Amino acid sequence: MDDGSRSKKWVAWAVAAAIFVVLMIVTPAIPQNEDYHDFADQRTLFLGIPNTLNVISNIPFFFVGVAGLILCHYKDYFRLSSQGELWSWSLFFAGVTAVAFGSSYYHLSPNDATLVWDRLPMTIAFTSIMAIFIIERVDERAGAKSLAPLVIAGALSILYWSYFDDLRPYAVVQFVPCIAIPVMAIVIPPMYTHSSYWLWAAVWTTSIFWFLRRQNVGASWW
Repeated sequence: MDDGSRSKKWVAWAVAAAIFVVLMIVTPAIPQNEDYHDFADQRTLFLGIPNTLNVISNIPFFFVGVAGLILCHYKDYFRLSSQGELWSWSLFFAGVTAVAFGSSYYHLSPNDATLVWDRLPMTIAFTSIMAIFIIERVDERAGAKSLAPLVIAGALSILYWSYFDDLRPYAVVQFVPCIAIPVMAIVIPPMYTHSSYWLWAAVWTTSIFWFLRRQNVGASWW
């Protein structure tokens, strides 16, 4: 990377950080709405499991995640071209697998404390997808280097909400990829096409996360 490209990279990061700081200053805090925990279906149907359907609906994520992890490392099934791709896809499927446990734990006793373990694995999956898109469509090295910062930023946004009851950083982590990923998918062609099918399958999986959240929540998005 030449000095010009490196300079543009740091300018872009500085602008993004400045925009985030300004947003944090000029916008009010967004507390967690307790109505979020008021689910549409709160029945105990069998085995004494509270919110039975909400709990068991997370089981498929375990099988999808484990299958993805196995295929990531089995005979180069996904034909991944770099360690950055391998780590990003592995972390994505690890997040999907963890959703089965974290979300089930939350739905057994819905409250802010257990919600942390529902949101954390989903955030790992979302941020990993963002890194994968950067690898596929922008720059392989930049995407690989962005994986750890993106995942850490996602985790920190959840910790910030947990300690300060303010969802603004979490909202940024969630909604920026929702805008950036479709834009990159439409505007920037992939540098190679071997994993396009799996990439879109992953996008659909993350979309299912959002759909299930919408179906479960009784009164409020947040």
